[in-house]
Parts: sequence; C-alpha cells; structure tokens
Amino acid sequence: MSNNNPSKNTLRNNIALVTGGTRGIGLAIARSLLEEGVKVAICGTKSGTVDKAVRELGPLGEVFGTVADVSQIDQVKSFISAARDRFGDPGILVNNAGVGTFRSVAELSPVEWGKMIGLNLTGVYYCCHEILPIFKQRGGGDIINIGSLAGKNPFAGGSGYNASKFGLLGFSEAMMLDHRDDGVRVSCVMPGSVDTAFGGDAGNSAANWKIAPDDIAEVVVTLLKMPSRTTVSRVEIRPTRPPKKG
Repeated sequence: MSNNNPSKNTLRNNIALVTGGTRGIGLAIARSLLEEGVKVAICGTKSGTVDKAVRELGPLGEVFGTVADVSQIDQVKSFISAARDRFGDPGILVNNAGVGTFRSVAELSPVEWGKMIGLNLTGVYYCCHEILPIFKQRGGGDIINIGSLAGKNPFAGGSGYNASKFGLLGFSEAMMLDHRDDGVRVSCVMPGSVDTAFGGDAGNSAANWKIAPDDIAEVVVTLLKMPSRTTVSRVEIRPTRPPKKG
C-alpha cells in the first residue's frame, strides 16, 4: 500500500520481497508481481535454485535473488539490506518460506519441530520485525503471510505443522491490529492442498484436483490491489472438487 488514495491500488514500480520465492507458490507469486510491474527480490536456501529462479523470472522484469534462511535473523537482515541496496525501500513483503514434516508427536524429533517453528513462524516474525520500521518510515506497506488451512484444521500427524500455522494466523491478525495505524495492511492467505513439490506430487496428473500455485498468486495480487481503505485479513482457499473420502 503505497498511498492514501482510496481507489484501486496500482502495483507498478513498487518493490516486493518474497521469501521462499524459488519454486512453487513463491515462484508463482514473484512471477505475477513482475507481470504487474513490481520490482521483486526473492530468497531461498540454495544458490542453485535461486540462480535458476532468477534466470526464469528475468525476462519478466527487474528481479534480484540471494541465498537466505529466514529462520536466521542475521540472514534476514542481509536479505533486506541487499534488496534495499538494489531497488530501494520495499512496500510489499510476502512471507512464503515454509517446511512441513508430518509425524505424530512421539515420532517428531526436536530437530524437526525446531525447524518447522523456526522457519514457518519465527522466520515470519524476523522478516516482519525488520520490515515494519521501513514501512512506517515510508508511510505504509503490505504484508502477505502464506499460511494454510492447517492453521485452523488440525489433522493426525500434523502436530508441528499445525502448531506453526495456527501460530502464524494468530501472529498475523495481532500484527494487523498493532500496525494498522502505521498504514500497514496484513493478510493471511490460507490454502488447502496446492499442487507443489511441498506435497510431493507437483505436476502429477492424478493430483489435478489441487489448487495451482498460480491461483494463489492471483489472490495475492488481488489483495495488494484492494483500495487502501480496505484490509482483507484472512483468505481461505480450497480445491473445488477434492477426491471423495471412502
């Protein structure tokens, strides 16, 4: 959100940070933002995938990529600093980086628990904590947190993932209340089953009932284009026709 004009927002020449922007939902969001004329900085944890994503996205607009693990505060600071050096002060933050390990509590190791909470929840806090002073100084900004329907619907084997996504929803909505008077809009996008490598069967024709990453990207762009007077705090997205159980 770059101004107080109540009419529909234009995204052109805005600057966005997209964590986990090298594949799946994050890559689709980065692509859609570039097509809207946004300058986009992405991060991922592997140099090879970052470089590949930048090559793929490069023809669409101004894009920058770097390696950063957002569960590490120093790497978050470095990512934001590098993006500002390249493009200037961002007005959009998309927290997309995430991981899921699905086991019962007895079987879930402390390392696996720590990784999920660290990336899915603490990493979002780090990114928001570092970006909010920038948004306040520039007069506002948009934060889009990519959550999950697992943030409201528990399931067997989802203890750690559910905990991280339930926490993310609460964090997002409290942050919206904390910073709305700073001109900051906060939205939590909560997809159900998405056809990405996160679920292990991206591109599998047998999974064509799933939500496409481009569908999530379209929702993100729609949220960002909403009039400045309006914040959509939560969006739940489901496959239209999932397989029938039983």
